[in-house]
Amino acid sequence: ELRDAMKTETRMFFDYMLRENRPISEFIDAQYTFLNEQLAKHYGIDGVTGPDFRRVDLTTSERGGVLSHGSVLAVSSYPTRTSVVIRGKYILQNILGTPPQPPPPDVPPLDEQAVGTTASLRQQMEVHRSNAICASCHSRMDPLGFALENYDAIGRWRTMDGGFPVDSSGVLSGKKKFSTPAEMRQILSQRRPEFCRTLT
Repeated sequence: ELRDAMKTETRMFFDYMLRENRPISEFIDAQYTFLNEQLAKHYGIDGVTGPDFRRVDLTTSERGGVLSHGSVLAVSSYPTRTSVVIRGKYILQNILGTPPQPPPPDVPPLDEQAVGTTASLRQQMEVHRSNAICASCHSRMDPLGFALENYDAIGRWRTMDGGFPVDSSGVLSGKKKFSTPAEMRQILSQRRPEFCRTLT
């Protein structure tokens, strides 16, 4: 039921954008979404009751646009944990239209047992990125993925990654810094020509 609710949110959002001829930038940073009680509770949003979906204005910066939809966050994660790489690649490919090159062969895997226990996912990725061959693509993907680390693998807001505080800060091309998902969305909103071309 939760999976179906996530799909419904995104489908209704997209339908509303088209039918109401909303500005294209709202795909990235709309301050509203479509929820029923189950999905609202999943997101930690109060005041939504019943099984029917309705438009809900967002009152905090935790959510905004499709990048904070559970559907997008779930398909850009692994089943049991988030993925900085998959989420970063998702934004490069589906928002900016600049997908990274395929990874080289024999890329060493992350130590899955260490993530959230002996090291945060961010710390693990920094070790991985120390390889110059890996860094060429990861320097583009990882900051975008880190910006979404406040959302767990199924889109719930979090401030801890296992035993470590979530650090969602980063620097994008052009030395544009952000410290929250909302700040990253604002930067992406300024790249409207690329997004318009990609969406079209």
